[in-house]
Amino acid sequence: MKPYQNRIVVKVGTSTLTNELGKSDLRCFDRLACVLSDIQNMGYEVILVSSGAIAVGRNKLKMKTQPTSMRHKQAAAAVGQCSIMFLYDKFFGDYDKTIGQILLNAEDIEQEEKKDNLINTFDALLEMGAIPIVNENDSVSYTEIESNDRLFGDNDMLSSVVAVLCRASKLVIFSDIDGLYNCDPRLHPDAKLIEEIDKIDDEVYKLAGGAGSRRGTGGMRTKLQAAALATSQGIDTIITNGKNPAALYDIIEGVPVGTKFKAQ
Repeated sequence: MKPYQNRIVVKVGTSTLTNELGKSDLRCFDRLACVLSDIQNMGYEVILVSSGAIAVGRNKLKMKTQPTSMRHKQAAAAVGQCSIMFLYDKFFGDYDKTIGQILLNAEDIEQEEKKDNLINTFDALLEMGAIPIVNENDSVSYTEIESNDRLFGDNDMLSSVVAVLCRASKLVIFSDIDGLYNCDPRLHPDAKLIEEIDKIDDEVYKLAGGAGSRRGTGGMRTKLQAAALATSQGIDTIITNGKNPAALYDIIEGVPVGTKFKAQ
């Protein structure tokens, strides 16, 4: 089945939604809501996949350090999810938009009946002009928080799975760097951004390096895995810097931004 040409999935990570102190970056929430609302006004259907519940919950619960035990991580996720949705509701509301929350577990996608119900829910929300906001159900789904090889890796893979489920034409992954470089730009000031990649092979994975920022859990490798899944299903995938959500305007106009992985 062909993708919907006007349907876009945007993934935003913890490192974009929080500042260096680990608190909510309100300017970022506002800019993101403004751009996504504007793009919807231009006739696009927008789905937002958002991380950040544990980081925001940790801040709200005044936990001095990153929670390490499962019970504390899930408690932080439960509190953080409320805070994040409150902020999204506030900022999207400023632009006269309605949002809907969808919390997912791996089983929701693996079981055919649940999967069909999920697709119907997404379609209904989009038909009614709402913007679905998706997160992994961290307060319930312990497998994701606990595992070393996380299925959804700070929601990078989740965004790809959602893009495939909803038959989006584009997946935009907002990261804490501008895209994929020929070497680590944090270590090599002369690193060059790779603008377009036709095929994700072992050579491309070698460029990915290790985990991401201190606040997020998904490194470039999980983003490449997400891009590999999406492109294999005919979905163009772009990795770019989340601190500049206005890059979405260029992306929908076909102007090169970040690193584009071409749909197969």
